[in-house]
Amino acid sequence: MRVIELHRTVTDSNDRQAEALRRELTKKGVLLVNVMSSAGAGKTTLLTRLVKDMAGEVKVGVLEADLDSEVDAVRMEEAGAKSLQAHTDGMCHMDAGMTEAALAELGTGELDLVFLENVGNLICPAEYDTGAQLKLMLLSVPEGDDKPLKYPLMFSESDILVITKVDTLSWFDFDISRASERALKLNPKLRIFPVSAKTGEGMEDLETVLKERIREVKEASRNAAESRNHEGGIKE
Repeated sequence: MRVIELHRTVTDSNDRQAEALRRELTKKGVLLVNVMSSAGAGKTTLLTRLVKDMAGEVKVGVLEADLDSEVDAVRMEEAGAKSLQAHTDGMCHMDAGMTEAALAELGTGELDLVFLENVGNLICPAEYDTGAQLKLMLLSVPEGDDKPLKYPLMFSESDILVITKVDTLSWFDFDISRASERALKLNPKLRIFPVSAKTGEGMEDLETVLKERIREVKEASRNAAESRNHEGGIKE
């Protein structure tokens, strides 16, 4: 039997569009975070907590990607974020083109940080680059600590793993050390944050990292602007 691998050709154009979007966002000084997890892992609850905790310091926008409904976008608006609901028309993920269109509709001019709450599953979102500068995934305690074994690509592709609902650890057979070990075996650079958005446990450390990344993007934007000005001066 012969097997022809076509995945690269299928996603090449998306990867190019994603890279262009990533450069444009950095140029604008906006950090886009692709938030991924299975359905029910707590993405919206985590984002609600982050938006409220960072209010006054960080101007946040949220893109809510779902097959249907506007429930999550309403929750984000109520939390204080500028939000937009994006219906994916049956697609189980967001790609770079869809993300770029949604960002244009949302408007990023006054924002420092945009969360893209991707469609809830651990398969499709890991396969498509959205143009985000940071990929953050959630694994909830009720899901079990074996998920790195079952969905390795998601853990390999992510920059940050947030283990959510740690306030329920006493009720479930979930070992944070075991889950972390399995995840780090796939991705040694993965940063892991056990948190409870309900109680606030661990949230400060995660928020500190996000603010650091925002500062890095802002600095990269300023450096790029200075470089363009310098080149313009030389040409003149």
